[in-house]
Amino acid sequence: MAAEIKPGVKFATNKKPVLVGKVEGFTDDLNDAMLIPGEDGVITAGDDKTVQVWLKRDSGQYWPSICQYVPSQATCIFVCFTSAESRLVFIGLENGTVMEFNLAPDCNKLEHRRDYLSHVARVVGVHFEKGRVLSVSRDKTFQWADARTANIVTTHTFGAWCTALQYDTLTDHAFVGDYSGQITMLKLSGADGLTCVTTFKGHSGSVRSLLWQPDCSFLFSGSFDQNICVWDIGGKKGTVYELQGHKGKVTGLSYLTRTHQLISGGEDAILVAWNMKGERLQTPEWKESDICEVCKRPFFWNLRAMMENKTIGQRQHHCRACGKAVCDKCSTRRTPLPRMGFEFDIRVCDPCYSGVTDNDRTSLASFHEAKQSIVTLHIDETRHLLITVGSDRLIKIWDISALNQ
Repeated sequence: MAAEIKPGVKFATNKKPVLVGKVEGFTDDLNDAMLIPGEDGVITAGDDKTVQVWLKRDSGQYWPSICQYVPSQATCIFVCFTSAESRLVFIGLENGTVMEFNLAPDCNKLEHRRDYLSHVARVVGVHFEKGRVLSVSRDKTFQWADARTANIVTTHTFGAWCTALQYDTLTDHAFVGDYSGQITMLKLSGADGLTCVTTFKGHSGSVRSLLWQPDCSFLFSGSFDQNICVWDIGGKKGTVYELQGHKGKVTGLSYLTRTHQLISGGEDAILVAWNMKGERLQTPEWKESDICEVCKRPFFWNLRAMMENKTIGQRQHHCRACGKAVCDKCSTRRTPLPRMGFEFDIRVCDPCYSGVTDNDRTSLASFHEAKQSIVTLHIDETRHLLITVGSDRLIKIWDISALNQ
């Protein structure tokens, strides 16, 4: 269900991210970047077959401290810092390998520890937890490897490319998004147990990004269909909400736990901060009918009714508020419905429009210009920093203190 978005977007003028740094000078496309926990530094992965560490100097600029060459394009990053000695960095590669490094305390050396020959195609997601190295790939598989031996423990195969991975530490559930738009929930148990629990289908395009938020048991999914789905797995199992505010593919998701805001970025060069504290309503299913459910006039494929009534059939539309099948004449009004995730004007039927109040139109999101098509994003909430990776081969670092108030 695509929202009808206005050409213009009203950007927030206060409480907005402030650009505080850039990392530039890359000669090839960037696939991922992360802020180094506890350091004024950034780890990057790119198509030039390098993993680089950039440190902030006294001048305020970021300069390369490490340039580690890897056998294939570096596609994704996961960091796990548990102590000054254990600063693990996992890198997924285009050739299907996951490489494990240890970052030195002075951030001047990446020590190669071991390789996990997990896949035969591009690795798109990596996670390390409880001695398990979890990864997903375009070879349509989820792999669980033992971090002690680097051996594959178990595998799950999907019907489409895997595109995103998230993991719930408390319950040992993994969430895998794929190119078909489906999300699969897997249960890891024991030494090698793996069970497919259920699947979620809410997108009409491939899943581009996933985010699991354990505090509220929400799973967020961003898609090529420009929508964000909010899966309320903990509170109301099976309930799904939609957030529609982007005009391009949703490529990155993160969460501010203190203020309960979802941060999303997309190819439309916009960052959106969604207020998840307010009550939201589930998007209704679109109903099918041979006649307009308001005025009862037939739709153009209902030949029998057209002949009986001696009238020309109408084109079918749908009210985003109630899901009824309606004609154009019975759905002439447009309005935003933020509680249903529609931040811009969408089609509603005349009866629903008459019941919409000013309070129903109150926005639950703020929009901010990133001025770059976003490939991915990550947040360091402890330092109020957001990092965005752009298709322009530029990394931007933002101070988001204003959003976290």
